[in-house]
Amino acid sequence: MINNFLFKQVDNSSLIVFRIIFGLLCFLESVGAIFTGWVKKAFIDPDFTFSFIGFEWLQPLPGYGMYAYYVLMGFFGLFIMVGFKYRFSALMFTLMWLGCYLMQKSSYNNHYYLLILLSAIMVIMPAHKHTSFDAKRNPNLQKNSMPNWCRWVFILQMFIVYSYASINKIYPDWLDLTVMELLMKGKQHYYLVGDLLQHRWVHYFLTYGGILFDGLIIPLLLFKPTRKWAFFASIFFHLFNSFIFQVGIFPYLSLAFALFFFEPKTIHNLFLKKKPFYEGSEIEIPKYHKLYLSLLGLYFLFQIGFPLRHHLIEDDVLWTEEGHRMSWRMMLRSKQGIATYKIVDQEKNQSQIVKLDDFLTRKQMRLATTKPDAIWQFAQHLKKQYEKNGQEIEVYVDCKISVNGKPYQQLTNPEIDLANIQWEPYKHANWLLPSK
Repeated sequence: MINNFLFKQVDNSSLIVFRIIFGLLCFLESVGAIFTGWVKKAFIDPDFTFSFIGFEWLQPLPGYGMYAYYVLMGFFGLFIMVGFKYRFSALMFTLMWLGCYLMQKSSYNNHYYLLILLSAIMVIMPAHKHTSFDAKRNPNLQKNSMPNWCRWVFILQMFIVYSYASINKIYPDWLDLTVMELLMKGKQHYYLVGDLLQHRWVHYFLTYGGILFDGLIIPLLLFKPTRKWAFFASIFFHLFNSFIFQVGIFPYLSLAFALFFFEPKTIHNLFLKKKPFYEGSEIEIPKYHKLYLSLLGLYFLFQIGFPLRHHLIEDDVLWTEEGHRMSWRMMLRSKQGIATYKIVDQEKNQSQIVKLDDFLTRKQMRLATTKPDAIWQFAQHLKKQYEKNGQEIEVYVDCKISVNGKPYQQLTNPEIDLANIQWEPYKHANWLLPSK
């Protein structure tokens, strides 16, 4: 039964159009990062880059090399769009985007992680079988259908993302409007809508509307009687996010997923009228279908389980940040921090306070005063810098943070030397003091 459902052939117009839109958005994300100055701020200006722990060896290219890196990514995005050497282009974009993601986290965004997943999924998709350079050069490649699992992979992936986004919002600071008030306060300078966004009824609408939208949008798109209205709600929701929060290509990528919810005939008639429509219903079960299904099953088990890991870690994830990333915890909190880094040279019996702006950009300073892993990493960086001058130092960090506008509390134990302890990726950091 499951094989018949997943390997039934359906018209592939939705996947073909999605490939074109996806490739275009990958191109725009890449070149947009250059022209908006994001590449300069994230990779060129900093003297030190906060990479993901364990990937310190993955560093930005020197000089203006990251501009060339992003231009090349943009070309791979265009190649995906037009279907030129499609699988190679999709794989290269995935690997290069993964590299960008891992080599810096000062500008961490859940949407960047999602783009890694979607790019990797696109590698295995038969999205180049029509309306592509590959199909034109090799007519034997051309096909008007695809297995039904191709659309359901995207639907299930987005169902997981939206469901966690909704569930994660169900906590006191979100429900009592604290988070939304803080988010909207930062938008009060916006032309025309800035004052409107400060109204309490708007906060209620956005707070509870966000929970309902994230939790219900996939089921409502799947249900034919509500599909059209759900799509209109998606347009409003995502364009609002694009304008207010400037979250790059994600709103438009999310709208593109609607292609997999509407009837294939509708998508075909709207976008690919010249392409023959696949009317059949053949079932083509590949030779290694059990292996394929096992790999997909493991992937989705990981996607479901990994965002829950913070429940196995001591204390609140809002406080420790342990288990926060890659868990679809989007715009859930606002953090402010004050940190003093003290360097102690026991041999010389000397100590000094570090001036953070001597080492870090303003954005990095926010990271190094609020995020425990970045605090530890910066302590390690200071140790290495002083080792170059033949000094063995200790680094003590006195950090206090405020979560969602609450009073500042002590985050780190200022009596523990962070320069000379190991990072434990699967354990709670015992140098973090408990939240109150």
